[in-house]
Amino acid sequence: MSRFFSKKYSALVPYVPGEQPKDGSRYVKLNTNESPFPPSEKALAFANEHARRYNLYSDPDCTELKEALADTYGVLKENITVGNGSDEILNFAFMAFCDDEHPAVYADITYGFYKVFAAVNNLPGTVIPLKEDLSLDVETFKNAKGTKFIANPNAPTGIALPTSVIEDILKACPDDVVLVDEAYVDFGAESCVPLIGKYDNLLVVQTFSKSRSMAGARLGFAVGSAGLITDLETIRNSINPYNVNSYTIALGTGTLLDAGYTKARCGDIIENRAEYVSTLKDMGFEMTDSLANFIFVKHPKMPGEEIYLKLKEKGVLVRHFSQDRIEDFNRITIGSMDQLKELAEALSEIIK
Repeated sequence: MSRFFSKKYSALVPYVPGEQPKDGSRYVKLNTNESPFPPSEKALAFANEHARRYNLYSDPDCTELKEALADTYGVLKENITVGNGSDEILNFAFMAFCDDEHPAVYADITYGFYKVFAAVNNLPGTVIPLKEDLSLDVETFKNAKGTKFIANPNAPTGIALPTSVIEDILKACPDDVVLVDEAYVDFGAESCVPLIGKYDNLLVVQTFSKSRSMAGARLGFAVGSAGLITDLETIRNSINPYNVNSYTIALGTGTLLDAGYTKARCGDIIENRAEYVSTLKDMGFEMTDSLANFIFVKHPKMPGEEIYLKLKEKGVLVRHFSQDRIEDFNRITIGSMDQLKELAEALSEIIK
């Protein structure tokens, strides 16, 4: 840190992404919730045919992509905004809907970027502890004043709330924006998108990174009332109106047009998740009831950090969190069945 760095950021603790190995070693990579499947061939072909010439700026309105999203989710283009990954949209939401009178409200154990976005935008935050079973304390959320950020399914626990519970929060808090972060919704949870016509304070954010195999392309979107979307567009156009590049726009559009591929791959991951759960339970692991493309596990006889480090020694990467209450857990991405075999063999040696 230089002597020129602004003091307003001196206490900032950046978000720590999952490890992306660069040491040349071969790892079974189950630490960053990436899809084990590539984008669809149809989507790649569409992107190669339809991407704009790169000497020109990308379409700032992402018209073709928004039209495909509108068709997919049964809404109007005015109900959609897109971003350079869902993280960018989340940051825009912190900027647009939080201030001294509207603090950011989020759980203590949830997506780590919420805390960072509150800090980097110098916003007050209300942190609500999860219950003992790591589920959301819904009643406390209802009673907390401010803009509510709910990851559903939650990360890193994978626990999901039914839409009826989200609707209860929306009804109880009509004057608060409720943002539902559905990064993992396509792996078995219920989406709140159908509720946007009933509640003008609901904003649903999703990503192409997980279920649509586009983590490296960086594409996210939000669905909400026209008013909320206009607010986000105001922020976006004030910061970076060309926030999504031409190739990503085309690849995202092509992916939506090949919905069958996405559905099939999500089905594969759901089936693989069942196998991962069964295998690890047979080995004595305990876990939350995850509806995401990962499982959140611990072993009663060994600390989570020790398991994480020993797995890394054996060439298997998982995600460990040192945070209180979950330091004995590791988050394991649902990969292929071959990756499960290697994970199980390594864990078997470690546990013995």
